Amino acid sequence: MAGTKEGGLQAAKTNKERYGTDFYERIGRIGGKRGTTGGFAANPELAKEAGRKGGKISAARRKKK
Repeated sequence: MAGTKEGGLQAAKTNKERYGTDFYERIGRIGGKRGTTGGFAANPELAKEAGRKGGKISAARRKKK
């Protein structure tokens, strides 16, 4: 069943049985702490500028010719 939805559900069930119901919460927390990029939350001005640039070139607002 590897690579199928059923296989994934079975693996999740096994992981929770072996390592506890908070297994995915714990590994997600570890991954979040190890992140080094900082993200937009660390620099709101950068987020503002990126949003401005994205909105400016957005295809959704282009007029059809």
